[in-house]
Amino acid sequence: MARTPSLFVSHGAPSLALEDGLSRDFLLSLGQRLGKPRAIVCVSAHWETPAVNVGLAAHPETIHDFYGFPPELYQLRYPAAGDPALGRRVLQLLSGAGLPAVGDETRGFDHGVWSPLILIYPDADVPVVEISVQTRLDAAHHIKVGRALAPLREEGVLIMGSGSTTHNLREIGRTGPDGGPSEYYAAFEKWVCDAVTQGRTEDLTDFERLAPHARRNHPTPEHFLPLFAPLGAAGDGAKGEVLNRHFEFGTLSMAAFLWA
Repeated sequence: MARTPSLFVSHGAPSLALEDGLSRDFLLSLGQRLGKPRAIVCVSAHWETPAVNVGLAAHPETIHDFYGFPPELYQLRYPAAGDPALGRRVLQLLSGAGLPAVGDETRGFDHGVWSPLILIYPDADVPVVEISVQTRLDAAHHIKVGRALAPLREEGVLIMGSGSTTHNLREIGRTGPDGGPSEYYAAFEKWVCDAVTQGRTEDLTDFERLAPHARRNHPTPEHFLPLFAPLGAAGDGAKGEVLNRHFEFGTLSMAAFLWA
């Protein structure tokens, strides 16, 4: 079995599942490029816990963890199966790496999981195990999570992070003089894309100190931390590929990255 890639996607607004646009078109085409993995382990920005939590539900419910969107969005369901056996394997790998982790048999799929996957794999025929982020811990911790999960890539499992390359909702809608992203967001996004393609794992791990305008792009880190699990699973110095690169609402980068 060929090694499965690891992946980070910027999932954007929940309405991405319904609204036409470049990001929706990209995600609709991504499943064909990736092929169908045996299963997906997805680290989501929308499940925050002090220690690593791993979803163990056999049939996770679709969680509509947002408000103020069109009614039809709340009717969407993503009926992909869970994979409790894989979830327990994840727990073993994390424990073996010295990372405390617990299983959750009731957790459903939040929109960090289902809003991109409903486009990537619309038939919901790939089992999914969700993992939480630890916002009180740093990028290096999430790199370790990814390293612990790396053996799963040899078993047909796609390691995926779902978050946002930039995420400052307080400045949504602000644009630069030319109508594109402001310099603060463009500079950060370029730095991240360059670091990914150049394999600068250590720089990415230290993004809060090294990246331009890091705090303005991520006032809180939960949407950037999912990047570090697939990055860690790729291995130190692995060079990634930028799959998608544009902005929505002036400040929201929809960049996506793949590590083969």
